[in-house]
Amino acid sequence: MPSKIDPRRSGRSGGLRWPLVWNVAWRDLLSTLRDRRTLVSTILLPLLILPLFTLGMPLLLGRLIGGQAAERQKVGVVGTLPAELRRSLTRDESGRAGVELVSVTDPVEAVQSGEVEAALRAVTPLPTRAGEGSGQLELYAKLGNLKGQTGAQGKVESSVQAYNRALTLSRLEALGLDETALSPVTLRPVDASPAQEQRAGALAFLIPLMMLSFLLNGGMATALDSTAGEKERGTLESLLVSPVSRGEVVAGKLLATTLTSLATGVFSVLGFLAAGLAAAGLRGRSDVDAEMMQAMGGQLTLTPATLGAMVLIVLTVALLLSALLIALSIYARSYKEAQTYVTPLTFLIVFPAVALQFADFLTIGDALYALPVFGSMVAILDLVKGQITPLHTLLASGANLLGAGVLAWLAWRSFGREEVIFRN
Repeated sequence: MPSKIDPRRSGRSGGLRWPLVWNVAWRDLLSTLRDRRTLVSTILLPLLILPLFTLGMPLLLGRLIGGQAAERQKVGVVGTLPAELRRSLTRDESGRAGVELVSVTDPVEAVQSGEVEAALRAVTPLPTRAGEGSGQLELYAKLGNLKGQTGAQGKVESSVQAYNRALTLSRLEALGLDETALSPVTLRPVDASPAQEQRAGALAFLIPLMMLSFLLNGGMATALDSTAGEKERGTLESLLVSPVSRGEVVAGKLLATTLTSLATGVFSVLGFLAAGLAAAGLRGRSDVDAEMMQAMGGQLTLTPATLGAMVLIVLTVALLLSALLIALSIYARSYKEAQTYVTPLTFLIVFPAVALQFADFLTIGDALYALPVFGSMVAILDLVKGQITPLHTLLASGANLLGAGVLAWLAWRSFGREEVIFRN
């Protein structure tokens, strides 16, 4: 029979004795540090994977696109193409190779079989001079294929556009006009967004997703092992009969879980900063790698003010997620059962992160920052773009602290109930 819970140790009276709280936390931290897999997921993964993702993916795409530009693809031809258009298609230019034209009978079959990457069919005779009328040229390609778009398809489209432009310019010259007659007004886009937002690029929304995911995964191992794991091993009962109040036990476990979660958060920030430093070396270059880095971005640079805001937000998010993990996992009979409880929590982060892709379309008011977790993700996105305000930082942090307090109270209540503690 399990021993009855001593009401004197229920933690309902008196304050927390912080040396005892730290002893409980250190006990759980030592258990976590003994697991090498936890150390890998806490330190190595955020420190290495984040730079590889935010820096390596744009570089990989740049190399792939650059390789397609330098490679000669086969393009099938049905019918007759003007000599100048054929020269435009096959001509090599700086950083871009032409295509190899081959005759085919069925353009659809040739593309589907892989014989050619794209095919051209002259439906009507094509003009060789401006003023001879118009012709129709069909382009057969796998239009949803990124390789084709950056390879044969893209080269054919640019060559046809250049051919049309050449015919038009020759016609204008015959009339005594220049090319400005076609475009009397030119439009030059200028990016007016802050420099940090420009560096963030299209991958900016991934930074809150990955940071909060690592915060959750970092605290998960400690929370599960210190509650359901101890319950399964039978060591939780010995802790509860020691001269430590239930509130001190909960506070110690919450402290240990928050520290491991924060450790992962710190290394994730370091990973993003390392990626930003590496990306800075590519700025000013004109090759494909630099263009992809500028377009996709995903770099995080912090000033002292934004660093303080980031620390506050990450700290409160870690505390909230740790309290949620402990409140859920204490109900489990075993470690595996606890995993089934906390695994769906990843959707708590993934779904809001998907919505952040469309943040530009959202009407983001002050109330949105007061939502636990989601408000923090919006605040981190603002930090990445250099748009954070002190009010929004305080709203997001305050919402997390309030949620953490409620969940910690629920965990403390659970530690005081025999049907929960001795549920296994």
